[in-house]
Amino acid sequence: NGVQVPANLRALHFGRLWAHDAPAIQRLLGAAAPAPLQLAAQTLDEVIAERTRLLTDYQDAAYAGRYTALVQRVRDAERRASGAEGALSLAVAKYFAKLMAYKDEYEVARLYSLPDFRRQLEAQFDGTRALRFNLAPPLFAKRDPQTGQLLKREYGAWMLTAMGWLARLRFLRGGALDLFGRTEERRMERALIGDYEQRIAGLLEGLDAARLALAVEVASVPEQIRGFGHVKERAVRVAREQWTRLGAQLAAPAGEGAAAPAAVARAA
Repeated sequence: NGVQVPANLRALHFGRLWAHDAPAIQRLLGAAAPAPLQLAAQTLDEVIAERTRLLTDYQDAAYAGRYTALVQRVRDAERRASGAEGALSLAVAKYFAKLMAYKDEYEVARLYSLPDFRRQLEAQFDGTRALRFNLAPPLFAKRDPQTGQLLKREYGAWMLTAMGWLARLRFLRGGALDLFGRTEERRMERALIGDYEQRIAGLLEGLDAARLALAVEVASVPEQIRGFGHVKERAVRVAREQWTRLGAQLAAPAGEGAAAPAAVARAA
């Protein structure tokens, strides 16, 4: 497309040299190579604070309050069951926020409307003349006659202006005037939030140290729910099957459905 041709050619030449003589490239980089990024593990309070800010920006303070209320209930219950908050509280803090912050049209519009998006483009690309967006809006996109999946089409840079206005309308999310919220996928995502709340509330009733590992597994199931459209629908079906299996284990008499202690370590 005529953009950054010399840089792309240079990258190709370096790649060929790397395949032929990798040590030569390593010597060339030398001390200029950046040190590996070390990501510090977040504490429970840091996770909660970060997700609370995210959900406030995503919707509003009341929506974030729904999140913090459940997390606090879990912290209190885990302290009573084991003497300290730990893997269960952390799992709920992570995965309840994940379900609540599903990527709908309002959130995509908000993210693209942030000044950071343009700054990232300008920092990453040189001489960007025009933007094109490949989107499949559920209300307007056509479906593939063979697969039934939504088909993407290209939109021009005017879409950024439209997204700016759409982001301001996120207060409509989940309400009677939310046109985007009427699709099957959006109803499924909202149902998952309420379902998760109920499952966690059920876990807290009579929670003890013997059931803690299984409780962490139940709380961590949303980790595998990813993607959009048919990909997400398939992941949700798998997640619900896993919840059913874990529910049966929790309902079993003590000692028959115990989960491996590794479940706690994995969630942590």
